[in-house]
Amino acid sequence: MTSYVALLRAVNVGGTGKLPMSELKAMCETAGFTDVRTYIASGNVVFGSRLAEAAVKKKLEQALHDHAGKPVGVIVRTSAEMAQVLADNPFPDKPGNRVVAIFLDNAPPAGALDAVTHQKDERLACGTREIYVHYGDGMADSRLTIPAAKSGTARNMNTIAKLAKMGAELQATP
Repeated sequence: MTSYVALLRAVNVGGTGKLPMSELKAMCETAGFTDVRTYIASGNVVFGSRLAEAAVKKKLEQALHDHAGKPVGVIVRTSAEMAQVLADNPFPDKPGNRVVAIFLDNAPPAGALDAVTHQKDERLACGTREIYVHYGDGMADSRLTIPAAKSGTARNMNTIAKLAKMGAELQATP
């Protein structure tokens, strides 16, 4: 059994992407995932499955499409990959709430950071299947645009640390 972390794109407690975490949990259980746990109301779910990553992603996207009536983007990582994203943070000395990893399905394309616009004091770095951003003055006033991240979803380092911990605990459960 592999423990996975799924990150839903554009899901929150209000607005157009509203999805109660209790419904997300029930959807995952109906899809056959085990030991399902959600974390904060922004589309984070940890669970176990014997399926490969691509099959997990497909199954969860289909369940979400059936529920919402439209596509909902999902990024999937194993708990080990999530821990590696945390370990690879190129800005470890910066506050966890000011550094995000933007999760992508594939490796950032060559030149991904060259296409960035409206960069002020933000610092960026590419990861394996992520783009890391340190928002020096915070995200609120940033106008940073990263074309390569358009279909990705971001989580700050505090959230990533929690999800990695939840995934590791699940993986350790017999």
